[in-house]
Amino acid sequence: MNSVRSLSCLTLICLCTQLLGSASSTSTSLWRKKLSFKGRPCVWQLQPEAVVPALRELSACMLLHRTHAPEWTGFDYKAPGGGDTQLGLGGTGTNLSVWLFGEKHSLERDLKLHEWHTVCITWSGRARRLRIYINGTSKYETSVKLILPQQLAPNGSLTLGASHYINTNGEVQLQTGKDLLGDIGLFRMWAREWSAEELRGQSCADGDVVRWDLRQWQHSCQPEPDSSLHCAWSRYKISMWFMVHSTQPGNCVMSPEEVTRNWLESIFPRNISVHKILLSSPSHNCHVVNNFAALPAQQSQGSRALSNSTCDKCFSSEVYVNVDPASNVEVVQANIASLLSSTFSYDVLNLTAEPNSISILPVELLPAVSEPLPTVSSGTTPETGPTQSLPARPANMSTTGEPLEHNKTAVRPDTFFRVNLTLSMYDSPTKPEDSIEKWVKEQLAVNGMIVLNLIIKEIVGRNMEQHNGLMIFHGQLKQYYCTFHVQEDNTNSVAEILTFINGTLTAGYNNDSIAIQTTDLAIKHILPANCLEETTSTIYGRYIWPEAFPEVNQDIGCKKPKSEKGFRLCKLDIDTDTTSWAKPNMKNCKPLVIISDLDNITVTTGNTAEVVDMIQDLVDVQLGDSAELSSSELDSVVEKLSEVVDISSIKPAIGADIVNIVADILLSKTYVTAVAGIVLNLTDRMGNNMDFQDGSISITAPSMALSMMNVDQNKFSGLTFGVSFDSSNLNPEIFVNHSFVSGLLPDTNATISLPSELHNFLPSGERNKTRVQFQFYGTDDLFQDPNITNATQSSWTLNSFVVSASINNSHISNLKDRVVVTLRHRTPKQPEDKVHCVFWDFLKNGGRGGWNSGGCETRSISANRTSCLCDHLTHFAVLLDVSRTPISDADNQILTVISYLGCGISSIFLGITLLTYLAFEKLRRDYPSRILINLSAALLGLCMLFLLDSWLSSFSNYSLCIATAATLHYFLLASFTWMGLEAVHMYLALVKVFNIYVPSYILKFCAVGWGVPLVIVSLVLAIDKDAYGSTVPEESAVMLQSTDQFCWLQNDVFFYVTVVAFILLIVLCNTVVFIVVLIQIRQMSSNKRSTNSRSSLHDLRVVASLTVLLGLTWSMGFFSFGPGKVALMYLFSIFNTLQGFFVFLFHCLMKENVRKQWRIHLCCGRFRLSDYSDGSRSATVGGRCKKNHLVNSDSVASDNTSTIRKVSDSSTGATPNHHQGA
Repeated sequence: MNSVRSLSCLTLICLCTQLLGSASSTSTSLWRKKLSFKGRPCVWQLQPEAVVPALRELSACMLLHRTHAPEWTGFDYKAPGGGDTQLGLGGTGTNLSVWLFGEKHSLERDLKLHEWHTVCITWSGRARRLRIYINGTSKYETSVKLILPQQLAPNGSLTLGASHYINTNGEVQLQTGKDLLGDIGLFRMWAREWSAEELRGQSCADGDVVRWDLRQWQHSCQPEPDSSLHCAWSRYKISMWFMVHSTQPGNCVMSPEEVTRNWLESIFPRNISVHKILLSSPSHNCHVVNNFAALPAQQSQGSRALSNSTCDKCFSSEVYVNVDPASNVEVVQANIASLLSSTFSYDVLNLTAEPNSISILPVELLPAVSEPLPTVSSGTTPETGPTQSLPARPANMSTTGEPLEHNKTAVRPDTFFRVNLTLSMYDSPTKPEDSIEKWVKEQLAVNGMIVLNLIIKEIVGRNMEQHNGLMIFHGQLKQYYCTFHVQEDNTNSVAEILTFINGTLTAGYNNDSIAIQTTDLAIKHILPANCLEETTSTIYGRYIWPEAFPEVNQDIGCKKPKSEKGFRLCKLDIDTDTTSWAKPNMKNCKPLVIISDLDNITVTTGNTAEVVDMIQDLVDVQLGDSAELSSSELDSVVEKLSEVVDISSIKPAIGADIVNIVADILLSKTYVTAVAGIVLNLTDRMGNNMDFQDGSISITAPSMALSMMNVDQNKFSGLTFGVSFDSSNLNPEIFVNHSFVSGLLPDTNATISLPSELHNFLPSGERNKTRVQFQFYGTDDLFQDPNITNATQSSWTLNSFVVSASINNSHISNLKDRVVVTLRHRTPKQPEDKVHCVFWDFLKNGGRGGWNSGGCETRSISANRTSCLCDHLTHFAVLLDVSRTPISDADNQILTVISYLGCGISSIFLGITLLTYLAFEKLRRDYPSRILINLSAALLGLCMLFLLDSWLSSFSNYSLCIATAATLHYFLLASFTWMGLEAVHMYLALVKVFNIYVPSYILKFCAVGWGVPLVIVSLVLAIDKDAYGSTVPEESAVMLQSTDQFCWLQNDVFFYVTVVAFILLIVLCNTVVFIVVLIQIRQMSSNKRSTNSRSSLHDLRVVASLTVLLGLTWSMGFFSFGPGKVALMYLFSIFNTLQGFFVFLFHCLMKENVRKQWRIHLCCGRFRLSDYSDGSRSATVGGRCKKNHLVNSDSVASDNTSTIRKVSDSSTGATPNHHQGA
C-alpha cells in the first residue's frame, strides 16, 4: 500500500504541475486577480442568488489600489428597493468615508495613489460599534446611534467600484460621478465582527457571506491577473458530491468514510494532509448544489444518475485539509481541483467527483475532530435530486453555495411562534389591512423575524353605525383581530424572542395619518413537525420529495428540461399550527403528458387525488399556452372528472380542486355551452358525495362558491345562504345564517333563504340526515339561453349572478312558504325597465336548458336589487327587459364624456364672463347685467361641483359626501332660480312697460335667488341628512349623466319634490315668458316695413339667447323617452353642459359694448380704443344718476316696440341707440 501511495504521489505531482496552467485558466477563483476600473463602464454586481442574510454583526475587507484622486466608491450595499446605503466605502481626496445605515462616517486618511491598501470594516449591532482598519491598524472607532437598526437589511444589492440605485423595474443601475479609478482585490465579507488580531491573522481566509469567487458576481469586464496579490494559506475546506460505483454489486461492505479517506490520501501529495471528513447519508443521485449562478460551461451539467445496483451511491462531503508548508491559495485550489477531476479506483470501487460541485475554500480554522458534523439523510431521490432553500427570504446561511454547508443550515430548523393580536386603529386609511400588515412586518423585521400566514379581520362592534350602506365609526375608531406566525432563525433564545415580540407589538404606532394601539396580545412557542418524505406522480413525472423542515422550500430537478427545477414548500398551516406539503410548483418544467392522455388513465378509489391534480396541471398548462380548451379536450376533462365524482366519496381537498378546475375553464374563452348541463350536474353530484367531518363546509374559487350543510329534520328552522362577490377580484365570500332571512344579507350580491316548511321534505330519524347544497356562479357561461343570446331582437339580458339551492335525493316543488331569493342587479334598473325572476329549466330548448319564470313571483325592491318568491329549488337569476332602454353602454360612456367635457368648457367661459362683468364697471350698470352676473356665478358653481363630485366621493368620507351632495343640490337650485328671475325681469320689462317702483330691486332678487335654494337644502338636511349619499339614483341620471360613484340625493321623495318639481315649475314659467316675448317680437317685426335680411338674423339670435338665459333646453330631459330617447339625451347633454359657453357667446362675445371694453382695456396699438370712443354713456335705472328705483325709467320710450328692442338688444349683444332701462 505504501509503495502504491509513493508511486501515486510522484506521478500526480508531475501531473499537477502540467495541469496547473489549464486548471487555473478555467477556475472560478479570483485569488491572485484584481478588478480594474479604468473609467470605462465596468459592472461588478453580486449575483441575486448570492443572498446576503440579515447580519447583526459583520466584517468586510478589500484591497484597494487607486490611480487617480477624484471622488471614488469602493463598494456600495443597499437594501432591496434601494434607498440609503446600508454599508459602503468611499472617499474623496484625503478623506475616507464609511456609510452605515445611511449615515456617513469620515476620517482624514490619505490613501496614497499607486499603492495597495487593505481596508477593513467591522460592525456589531449588539455592541453598537463601528471600526475601520487600514493596513491592519485600527484608525477609527465610534458608537452607532441607538435609533439605527441592529441588523443589516437582507437580500440587498452589492456593487464594487461604483455606487448604484434601483430603478422602477427593480434593476441595479450604476450612479456616475463616484466611480473608482484603480483596482480592487480580495473583497470578502464575514458574518461576525473580527478583532484587529483576527483580521491580521486571517488575511487569506475566504468570506462566509461574500466570497472572492467569480461565480458569486455578475460582471461586464474580466478580472486581470496580478502576481503581486499572492496569499499563502494552509487551512482549506473541500466541498463536493462524489459517486461510488462497485464493479462487483454484491461486495458493498466497505465503510464510506474509510473509502473516502483512502481515496484522498492516495491522490493528495505529502504536503496535503486530510484533517477531517464529513459525509452525508447516501443517495442514488448526485446533485450540483449552488446558491449562485454557474459559469456558462457549467450550466449544461446536470446530475449524474447511478445504476440500479444497491452498491452505487452518491455522497455529499466536506473535507478539511491542511497544506504544509502554506502555499498560495490559487495554486492549492487549482492543484486539488485537478487531483479530484479523475476517477479513482480502489479495490472493486470507482470513485468520481462531480466536477461542478467541487469547491476549495481557505478557511480560518479547522474543526475539532472530536465534534463531527451531523449528517443529513436526504432519502432516496429521483433522477435529479433535492436541495433546500428558504423561500423568498434571507436564510441564516453562507452564500458560498456549498452543498453540505447548505444542508448544515437546514439541519437546525428555525424557531416558530403563534401570535394572536387585537388592536385598535384611529383615523383609518383607505386600506387599513395593508397598513396593519406593513406595521407588523416592519416592526418584527428589525430583529430579523419573518411574519407568515398573516390574517386580519375587522371586529364589528358597537362603535359603528350604518348610514345608507356606509359604515361610519365614531371617532374613526376600528378594531382588528390579527393572527400570524413568526419565524426566527435561531439567533436568539426562545425567551429573548418572546420578550422582543411582546415589547415590539405592545409599543403601538403613531404617525400623522394613523395610530395603532395593541389591546390584547397572546404569543405561543410552537414546535411544528417536519414534512415527511412523499412521492408524487404528476404530468411532469414521478418525484420523491425528501423530508423537509417547516417553511423550507425543497427544489428538485425537472425531468424535462434537465436544467430547470421544481419547488415544493413545507407549509405551516395557520389554523392548526401543523405542517403539510404544499402543491408542487413545477412551472419551470415541461409536462410529459397532454390532455388527450387522460383517456388512457383508469380512475380508482386510490388515485382520485392524483388524477384530479393531473387534470388541474394539464388545464393550467393548456390555458397558459392557449386561451381556451378545444371541444375534445373539454370533453376529456369533464368525462374524467365525472368518473372521479362517481367512483367514491369526495374529500374536501379534492372537491376544492375540482371546483378550481371548473372555475378556470369558465374564466377562459372555452365554449362550454355544449357541456353546461353535464358540468352543473357534476358539481351537484360532487357536493352530495363530499365527505366532511363538520356539519358544513364551503368551497370558493374564482367566480364560484359552493356550500354544503348536513341538516336534521327535527332541528331545521330555516337556512339562508349569501355570497358577496366583487367582479374586480373574482373571489366570492360566503355567509350562512341558520335561520330564515327574507331580505338581502348585508354586503352580499345574492341571498337565498329556505323556509322552515322544507323540514317536511327531509327524511326523519337521527341517522337520516340530509344535505342542503348551495351554489353561486359569478359568470353566466353555463347559462346560455339561445332565446336570449342568439335572437338579435331579444330585449332580455341576465342582470344578476346565478344562485341555486338543492337537497340531495329530493325534488322540492309547490311550496306554500316560498323560497326567497334576493339578487343584486349587475346594472342598475332604470325606472322604465322591467325585471323578471327566472330559474334554469334543464329540459327547455331540447335539453340544452333555458330560463323559465314559472313558479316564481317577482318583487322589485329597488333599482339595485330584486326579490324573488319561488315555490321550488333550482338555479335562480334575474332577467332585465331593456326593450324600453335603448341606451347602450357605449352611448352611456359617450354621454358621460360629453357631460364632463361640456361642464369643463362652460366653467372656463363662465369664469371669463364673470371676470369681464366684474372688472368693467360700465358693463354692470343695468339690471340685466347684474342678474347675468348672479346667474353665471350659480352656473359656475354647478359645473365645478359636478366636475369635482366623483373625486370628492372617492375619499369615502361620509361627512364630505353629504357636504358635496348638498352643495351640488344648492347650486342646481340656485341656477334655476336665477333663470326664473331672468324671466320675471323680462316679464316686468315687457308687460309692465311703464314706471313701476320696486325699491331695492336687485337686493330682493339676490335674496330670492340665493335664499330660496338655501332654505330648501337646509330643510332637507334638517329632515334627513342621510337623504344625501354616494349612490346616484337612476332617476337623476338624466340630470347628471354619470353612473360612477357620485354624491347626490338618494331619497326619491326629496329628489322628485326638490329637484324634478322645482325644475319643472321654473321651466314652465320660463316657457310662458318665452312665448310672450316671441309674440311681441313677431308683432314688432310685422309692424316694421323693412326688407333688410339682418332683421330675421337678429330675431333668430334673440330666440337663441333667450333659450339659453331661461334654461329651456333643460325641458328635453322630460321628453327623453320613446324611440327618440338617445337623440334627445345627446342634445340634452350637449346644450345643457355647454350653457355656460352659450352665455359667454351671446352676452360677451356677441355684445358690442363688451367688445369695446375689451378693446379699451385689453388691446394695444391700432386695435385699442380710447375711452372717449366708448358710446355706452346711457344712464340706467339703478345707475348713479337715478334717485328712484324703476324697472323702466322715464328716459325709455313708452311704446312696446322700443321695450322689445331693449330686451332683444340685451339678449343678442347689440347696442341700442337709446337709454337702457331694464
